[in-house]
Amino acid sequence: MKRASENFGHAIAHKFSIIIDADAYYTHARAAMIQAKKRIMLVGWDFDARIRFGKRGDGDDGPEHVGAFILWLTDRTPGLEIYLLRWDIGAIKSLLQPTTLWFVLRWMRDTRIFTKLDSHHPMGSSHHQKIISIDDDFAFCGGIDVTNGRLDTRAHDDDAPHRINPDGKAYMPWHDASSAMVGPVGRTMADICRDRWHRAGGIKIAPLTKPNAVWPTALTIDFSNINVRVVQTMPQMPDQQASCTIEKTYLSQIVSAKRHVYIESQYFCSRKIAEAILARLKEHGGPEIIVINPVKADGWLEPIAMDSARARIYEALKVADHEDRLRLYHPVTVRGTPIYVHAKIMIVDSDIVRVGSSNMNNRSIRLDSECDVFIEANGPDIKVQRAKISTIRNDLLAEHLGCDSETVARSFSQTGSLIAVIEELRGQGKTLRPYELPDLSDTTKWLADNEVLDPEDPNEMFEIFTKRGLFRRAWKWRPHWRRRKRA
Repeated sequence: MKRASENFGHAIAHKFSIIIDADAYYTHARAAMIQAKKRIMLVGWDFDARIRFGKRGDGDDGPEHVGAFILWLTDRTPGLEIYLLRWDIGAIKSLLQPTTLWFVLRWMRDTRIFTKLDSHHPMGSSHHQKIISIDDDFAFCGGIDVTNGRLDTRAHDDDAPHRINPDGKAYMPWHDASSAMVGPVGRTMADICRDRWHRAGGIKIAPLTKPNAVWPTALTIDFSNINVRVVQTMPQMPDQQASCTIEKTYLSQIVSAKRHVYIESQYFCSRKIAEAILARLKEHGGPEIIVINPVKADGWLEPIAMDSARARIYEALKVADHEDRLRLYHPVTVRGTPIYVHAKIMIVDSDIVRVGSSNMNNRSIRLDSECDVFIEANGPDIKVQRAKISTIRNDLLAEHLGCDSETVARSFSQTGSLIAVIEELRGQGKTLRPYELPDLSDTTKWLADNEVLDPEDPNEMFEIFTKRGLFRRAWKWRPHWRRRKRA
């Protein structure tokens, strides 16, 4: 049996930065890929060859669109190999697009571009990692796919001309995040990409003997010479042992929080994470828990599964929230249009900042393939690192509240409470709005309570419903609707 590394461990990053929103990410990714000498590995949930890919920098006369840009890279750089790995089921829709199919065929004709669809996952799950590895020394890791519907700036303007998909249709404002790193941790990320390529049925790719250090020239360095932890979700497979380090670190980081946990996630419906939060809410003087979510999940099926489960969990947690330390908010534009939160970020106090592909739902911590990275302030530079982590958190809040980070920092210094900061600064225009519990039909309640569409592991896909459910381990904190039903 091939063993999925329980934890690819930790390694030093000579440089490490957090990147917010795809406008910046695509520009930095383009600049880094141009510097590649030997190998680029793109591992993702989706790719779309039709999209415009970042802003050109100095010395960049390459094509605007992803498909032509990848071909141009191999033409201009002798010896450069490019590997593209994406989820197989997600590829079906995009391959029906004539332009994408044409570029895929052109990629396949290039002897230095290798493409593969990743089907190495249980039925009903997906390959969800979003990694770009360059020359075995540099990597991006986060939640941003190189696909349509992602490009947006931090302003999230209502009339943004760039939010137009290749088919001419406008899409919603989109908030996302990734990270960049170089050094030994870049080699760790390259190991993950090579491992994933091989598990998807590709040949074994040998490590480069001389890694090439690159860095996007316009990307500000947030941390230097810092230890980066790399964690994954890998589901149980006949030839693969499960890895649950994403789940374990989420839980341990919530337990370690002293003052506040700041979360941005596409979903908020993991039973195990809810149980960890519940334990902290029961404590006297425990940490504040702030969750930034989209108003509703994207798609037609996801709202049934994720939004209904979120409502049930939030209702149950608020029953135990005697000190009012749990808040859930949605960002909106100046005109009140919901901004879709696709970012996967967690910041604990001023000590930990993590970003990756995993959401706070059952699938991400047990069923899909995921990869997160995080850093923790420590060592002789701990004060500088904590200050930077606080700045990243304040900057995110400022983006959502339509103000500057200095205003957020000043308010926090006066109150020491993130909830107080948000309540003081939110208002009209671009802001955060509190979550309101929806009215759920009996059907959606049943689907949520039995986790029919968000199972925790492959076996639950076929498990009888009486053994499943959001509240099967926490009878004492079931919401009032269930207690009344049993009375």
